[in-house]
Amino acid sequence: MASKHVVYVDGQEGTTGLRIHEVLAQRDDVELLKIDPERRKDPAERARLLNAADVAFLCLPDAAAREAVGLVTNPRTCLIDASTAHRTASGWVYGFPELAPGQRERLRAGKRIANPGCHATAFVALLRPLVDAGLVPHALPVAATSLTGFSGGGKKMIEQYAAGGDARLQAPRPYALSLAHKHIPEMVAHTGLHARPMFLPVVGPFYKGLAVSVPLHYTQLPGGVDAAALHAALQHRYAGERFVRVMPLSDPATLADGFFDVQGCNDTNRLDIFVFGAADQALLVARLDNLGKGASGAAVQCMNVHLGVDEGLGLA
Repeated sequence: MASKHVVYVDGQEGTTGLRIHEVLAQRDDVELLKIDPERRKDPAERARLLNAADVAFLCLPDAAAREAVGLVTNPRTCLIDASTAHRTASGWVYGFPELAPGQRERLRAGKRIANPGCHATAFVALLRPLVDAGLVPHALPVAATSLTGFSGGGKKMIEQYAAGGDARLQAPRPYALSLAHKHIPEMVAHTGLHARPMFLPVVGPFYKGLAVSVPLHYTQLPGGVDAAALHAALQHRYAGERFVRVMPLSDPATLADGFFDVQGCNDTNRLDIFVFGAADQALLVARLDNLGKGASGAAVQCMNVHLGVDEGLGLA
């Protein structure tokens, strides 16, 4: 019988860590290490478990994630950091296997993997193939809107919505109005864009689900590039991908309904891409489960790639 992969989740009490723990607990190829709740902030005990693991997930605030990295001395331990701390850091592999050719090889070889942000995953999935193909100029100042469920705000926000009583929570709430959302650096670094996107995230009164939309005018693009060309480039990039689906151009089912289903990928590790087109404009939309492909699902997928097991093991 093959030996089990030893895994530790540092910060398993949070939304992402809890879900990773639940998924891995169902697998017979994984041995999950657990920390005594009374010692979960004890550096010595955390260090012992981190260094005993083949793979350790860091589901922690940025400062605590950086501290955890400093505790690891075992060169065999692969760290998968779900925080923002290392997503543009040198020596860390961006945890989006579908990012570009060769990314899976980098994930297999790397011992430091930075799990992408939920908004960033959708944005990068839309723009990286188009920038690579020369259909979207590197210098284009892109605008993007993201509508997301409140679970992305973590335990505190989930409790706030569960408590009710605040009428403001019944409507969508735009935020990050300082134009400095923490996902913006990785959105630039991993698309090849040179300008910071004008990014507006909006939290809605639903638990989970996320959709990022990017509007484009054909006049902003190289001559002859239209919605069909954008759609074809995305289809080409993601052909054969297990978790990324490019939906039909101007998706007839969505247009027939008249509304976009932001929650259409919930409870999966899927990322769906849409291109809607008109005579002079295109609208790119990517949707995912912000707790799935936008967080815990992506982390488990990266672990699977790194370990060389079935990439979809434990994932829907």
